[in-house]
Amino acid sequence: MVCDRCVGVLTKELQKEGFSVVNAKLGEIEIANQIGKEALEQIRNILKINGFELVEDRKQKIVEQIKTLVIELIHRNLEATPLLVNYSDYFSEQLGFDYSYLSMLFSSHEGITIEKYIILQKIERVKELLTYGELTLSEIAYQMDYSSVQHLSNQFKKVTGLTPSEYKQQKDKARRGLDKVGT
Repeated sequence: MVCDRCVGVLTKELQKEGFSVVNAKLGEIEIANQIGKEALEQIRNILKINGFELVEDRKQKIVEQIKTLVIELIHRNLEATPLLVNYSDYFSEQLGFDYSYLSMLFSSHEGITIEKYIILQKIERVKELLTYGELTLSEIAYQMDYSSVQHLSNQFKKVTGLTPSEYKQQKDKARRGLDKVGT
């Protein structure tokens, strides 16, 4: 799940089918009672119908947790302060694993590095902010923790093939769902 709306939809769908949801947050839903094989299959179907999948593999769970942390950090509500976080330390602290292990695991499962995934998520967030048109490129660069507008512009062009100005002028602004970034 990549947004609060996803959490809400799945919570409602599970409750509609009689499951008692105790806790729901990005990437996780906790059901009150123990569930058998039939109920687990029913949950799998509910997830599939709504465009999600049940993650049961331990390593895949860690990869999904990394993705969730990245999305939470990058797509948070931007206030007047920039991100300013050391991702490797943050991931290690949050997940309880050495960053080199997390990096290797993520790369082997996703086919891209965590750093590349972060860049792709940041560019999607920049696209969103450009589309809204409420912030200047300088304000976006500051809030997204780029060292300069030039750095943001260069990275944006490298990923999208367009400058931020060219992207802003497009009528059909191509954006990707957060769960499709990096795939």
